[in-house]
Formats: sequence, structure tokens, C-alpha cells
Amino acid sequence: MKLPEAPPLKTTISVGGMTCAACVKRVETALRAINGVTDVAVNLATGRATITHSEFWGGVAALEKTVSDQGYEFLGLIIEDREDPITQAREKEIKELRTKFAVGAVLSILIFMGSMQHWFPFLRAIPREIMLIFLFIMTTPVVFWVGNRFFTGAWKAARQRATDMNTLVAVGALAAYLYSLLATFTPRIFTSASMAPHVYYDGAAIIITLILLGRLLEAKAKGKTSSAIKRLMGLKPKTARIIRDESEVDIPIEEVRKGDLIVVRPGEKIPTDGTVVSGTSTVDESMLTGESMPVLKEAGQQVFAATINKSGSFVFRATRVGSETALARIIRLVEEAQGSKAPIQRLADKVASIFVPVVFAIGALTFVIWFFFVPDPVFSRALLNFVSVLVIACPCALGLATPTAVMVGTGIGAEKGILIKGGESLEKAYKLTTVVFDKTGTLTRGEPEVTDVLAVPGETHRRVLQIAMSLEAVSEHPIAAAIVARGRKEELIPQRVDQFEAVSGSGARALLNGGQFSLGNRRFVEREGIETESLADDANRLANDGKTCVFIAEGSRLVGLIGVADVPRETAKETVAMLRNMGLEVVMITGDNPHTAKAVGSALGIAHIMAEVLPEDKATEIARLRGEGHVVAMVGDGINDAPALSAADIGIAIGTGTDVAMEASDITLVRNDLKSVPMAIRLSLETMKVIRQNLFWAFIYNVIGIPIAAGVLYPFFGILLNPEFAAAAMALSSVSVVSNSLRLRRSWKA
Repeated sequence: MKLPEAPPLKTTISVGGMTCAACVKRVETALRAINGVTDVAVNLATGRATITHSEFWGGVAALEKTVSDQGYEFLGLIIEDREDPITQAREKEIKELRTKFAVGAVLSILIFMGSMQHWFPFLRAIPREIMLIFLFIMTTPVVFWVGNRFFTGAWKAARQRATDMNTLVAVGALAAYLYSLLATFTPRIFTSASMAPHVYYDGAAIIITLILLGRLLEAKAKGKTSSAIKRLMGLKPKTARIIRDESEVDIPIEEVRKGDLIVVRPGEKIPTDGTVVSGTSTVDESMLTGESMPVLKEAGQQVFAATINKSGSFVFRATRVGSETALARIIRLVEEAQGSKAPIQRLADKVASIFVPVVFAIGALTFVIWFFFVPDPVFSRALLNFVSVLVIACPCALGLATPTAVMVGTGIGAEKGILIKGGESLEKAYKLTTVVFDKTGTLTRGEPEVTDVLAVPGETHRRVLQIAMSLEAVSEHPIAAAIVARGRKEELIPQRVDQFEAVSGSGARALLNGGQFSLGNRRFVEREGIETESLADDANRLANDGKTCVFIAEGSRLVGLIGVADVPRETAKETVAMLRNMGLEVVMITGDNPHTAKAVGSALGIAHIMAEVLPEDKATEIARLRGEGHVVAMVGDGINDAPALSAADIGIAIGTGTDVAMEASDITLVRNDLKSVPMAIRLSLETMKVIRQNLFWAFIYNVIGIPIAAGVLYPFFGILLNPEFAAAAMALSSVSVVSNSLRLRRSWKA
């Protein structure tokens, strides 16, 4: 008989030093070559590499050697319940980037002042030769210490016979630095070519410093990803009270096994997933489901880890422990959803793979032509033209084109209450075709509110509310709180009740002014022998609108009916209309029943509704939409929304929601105003327009300037591009992209 094949094994490690999609590809390619490895998935955001392998493979030692050989850091294995080693490495990286940026910024200012010595009267007395030596001394640490990561990245790319943004930065800065070095210590090369030596130390330093600032902001954004996972893990209870030998014993959560009987008292977190055996209570599952209403739990019903027991005590049997619990699955879904996002390929990186080799080829060809094929060839002139090509090709404007627009766009967003986590979010938001809203706490307020107070003939609105308020004043149930809040709003005062008795999940009864009163759902009051036909039509209408009905009775006579609902936010309907006018499809997703979901959707103008979607299935529904070709934004607020927020192309979190939802998202609405959703999308559209314009201006100078620097105009007009003019062109291109980016701010203030 053929034995079944053993399931593949997985090992997850932390890798430090990855900065772009090219790094991911290099690590994946190298790890796949290890003996016994069948698949590799590297997540740039979390710095994790998941290796799928057979039982017999190269082992962890081979992983460590391979990662190190590629020039990256092996930070160790990822083990459940232990701190991710990438966290400490990332904190160290951010600290190092801060220090280097501070040093680079200070030195760049001094270098700029020294380069433009004639602009500052107090520097004019210093001889130019002495000033050049000072500039050389200050620029050297900026290029080779502050900017060492760019040279390291360029070297890694070169080892793989590739180029990327690191290559552009390294080549541009090094060209300006080496050219200035020659002008400082061997000026005769330039004077023999009948040209005055000019230095570009400031260009080399500023390029390094500005692009390092972008890396610092990127590193901070990445750090928030692992923070969301840590917060989720922190929700797990630490201990459980189990029944052993007819006594209750507290044990660490790690020692709980399937089948254990666990006792939960009021106010405690439920330790693991299970099924209620005895007792009755209500459980707050909002941290897991996002639903504000506590859920009645009695024998036979399921409970979930980290949810909070509210009123009663109960005993349940553990059915899922450790990594099998609903919370653990949500943590895993967040990680997998984040890992499934392909890192966006920057336009600059795409161009770099062609641009850098072409620049080198043009520069080399320029040198060869001017040294071998022109009349009276002079080495210094050939070298000067070669360096002019490299200087004008310096990617300062190319490096600024995207970051400046992103910084302005995200700054505008912050002023408008929209926190955008970086350029990647802006780049993807403008492509959206579908916006999916979670219902509870997102489209709705997330807490019940009294919407209707109805009285039978002969009774008054105020008396119905007075009775209900008095009975509910001693209850902590959210519906009770909503009724009391409505009574206080109408300046009513709850009266004292006696012999109060709560019937779990159904209603309550008590004595008020010597009379017997009761309130509760329809089934409860009918079981009490109270006729409900007089308000049956009203109750059916409220139920069709997705509202909860609370019947109020005096003795055996019905006196009134109160409708309670989680009402839509004030701006929800307007927001839906704005998105539809922008040509976007709007979808609502909820765990509620189809009847309630349809009622809310109809009120807001949403036709596409996904109802009865379990927390762990929300991400699956988002993935299905993406698989159908939609570019999806998910708007939510609860922990249960976190996987869906990560699975969507863009995750948008409501600012009053959970920290985990906000940190798993790409955009956070701080001001809790849903109209910020269409505003964020419009901001993305306008920012991307500016980025495309910036890239055009960044490239047009190279397209025009490189041929001139190479000398194509010399045979016709006798024109050669002096490096000083090349530097001016570089500066002009940089000024143009920065000015264009600032124009975006002016247009939003108008």
C-alpha cells in the first residue's frame, strides 16, 4: 500500500537589510536554491521569509549562510509567543537613520554655504583653495558614511547584474563627488581645457541627505506593521481557571488542553475557544466581531478567546487552543494578507534598470569619441565631457519627483484628518474601483440608539418612555443604556423600582409605584400572556427597517413599543453618494442577518450587500473581489476588520476604531468623518498627477541635457555644456519638481 506523502514543512525567519522589491527577489532566488526547499515567500513589510521544505533539507544553518552571502542580515527564527527579532533590528535601523540624517543635514547646509561662498559676506575672506579643502573634508563623511547604505545597495545589485534606485543615487553622488575632487586637487586638468574648475560637493551631499530622509520615513512606516501584530498578540489571556479533581485551579494558558472544563466569572476574558456547558451570561465580542451588542451565551453555544464575559458566570469546554483559536487565526490572516501584497514597483526603479546602463554607455562613448575621433584630442576635455554626462544625469530631480509630491500629499491629508502611511497608499488609491464598508461602527455609530417611541391609544409617548427608563435604569445592557439616554434627553427622571428581575436575553419585570410592569422582546411579553396585536403592524414595520423592538406592558396590558437601532452616521449617506458620483462601486459587508443588512443598505443607497460574513471570512470576500478584477478599498474599525484591511488594495480605518485596525490599514480617518474617504481618493488622484508631471520634468532635462553634455551641438554651433551649466540644469529640474509639488498645497487651500 502506498503511504500518503508527508505534508510540507515550513520555517519562518527574520531577514534584515532588505530595502526594495529587488532585495526580495534576490533573497527568494537564493533561498530557493537550498537543497530540499520547494517554495519561498519573502514579505518586505515584515522582514520575514517563509521557507517551505521537505523533511530532509539544508537546515537553518544553510538559511543563515545563504542570507549572509547575499549581503543581508539573518536575524533568527520566528517562534510563536516570542518577540519578532526584526522589531529590535528595525528600531536600531531607525535610530541609525535619524543620526545619519541629522549629521547629513547639518553638513549639507555648511557645504552649500561654502559652495556659494560669494553669497555670504562673512565667508568671502577665506581663500577659495582653502574653502575647497574644507568642502572636501565635510563632504567625504556625508557621501561615504551617511550614504553608505546606497553604495552597499548598489553593490548588492551589481553582484546580481542588476541596477536599482540605489545605483542611481550612488552613481550620481559619486560622479559629483569625484568630479569635485579632481577640481579641488588637480585643477590643471580643467585649466588645460580652457575651463574654470567648478565643484559640486553640495550636490553630492544634498542628494544623499534628502534620499536618506525618504528611507527614514519608509522605515518608520514598516515598523507599524509588526506593531499591529504585537497588539493582537497582547489580547491573549495569560491564565485560565480550569476544573481539576472537582476544584478550580489557575494555570498558564499554554497548559490548557482540548476538553478542559474552564470557569469564567463576570468581567474576565475568555481564555480560549470553546462550547458552553453550563451557566448563562452575555459576552462582549466587539473586539473580535466589531458588533456592539453583547451576545447571550448559554449551554451549547460557542465562545471565543479574548472576548469579555459581562454579567454571569459559566463553564465551557475548550475546543480550540493555541494557534487554533479565532484570535490566532485573525493574527495569521493579517500576516498572510500583508504578505500577499506585491511590493509596488516604483517608476524610478523601473527606469533605473535601463537608465543607468544607458548613461554609462553614453558617457563611455563620449569619452572615446572625444579622445580618439575629434581633431586635436585632449584627455582632459574627453574626461570633462564624460563627467559632464554623469553630472547632468545625476538623479537628484528623479529622486525628489515622488518623495516631494508624497510629502505634500500626506501633509495635506494630515491637515484634513486623513493619515496616509506613505507613497504606496497614494499610488494605489487613485486606481480604486470598489469601496467596501464594514457596517457596525463604520457606516453606523456602533452603539444602539432609540429611534421610535410608540404608545397604544390612551397612553402617552412620555409615559411609555418613563416606564421603560425606570425599569432599564438598573440594567447595564446597551439597549437599556440607549433607553435611559433617550429619557434623559427628554428630561425624564427614572423612578424607583422594586423586586427587579432580569430574564437573560429576553426582558425584565419589576414593581413600579405598586404596579407590575414588564418589558422585553415580543416572545417574552407574549409568554407573559400579554397581547401585542395592537402594535403588531408597527412592530413589523420597525423589524423590516432592521430595528430591535422593545415592548412595554403594565400588568397584562400592552402600553407601548420602543424601536432601537444602530443608526447610520450623519455623513454615511452623503459619502456613499459622493463615491458613486466618482464612478466607484460601494459595497457593505457585515455579520448581521440579510434582513437587517438590507434595511441599512437601502437607507444609505447601497445595493451590493454581503451579509452574515464571519470575521475570518471578510478577508476572503475582499480577496474574491480582487480576483474578479476590482481594485478594492476596505473601510472598517474593529479587530475583525484587520485581516480585510490588510487584504484590500487600500485599508481605510476609522479613527475611533481599534488600534489594531488603524495600524493594519493604509489610511486612517482621524476626524471620524466618512466624507474623508472620497477626499482621500481625490487627494490620491491629484498627487499622482503631480508625480507624473514631476517625473516628466525630471527626465526631460536628462533627455535634452545628456546629448548636449556629450557634445552633439559642438560640430554645428561649437557649443559644449560646461559642468557649471550642467549643475544649473540639475538645480532647475529639482526646483521645478519641488515647486510643482508645492502647487498641490496651494490648490487645496484655495
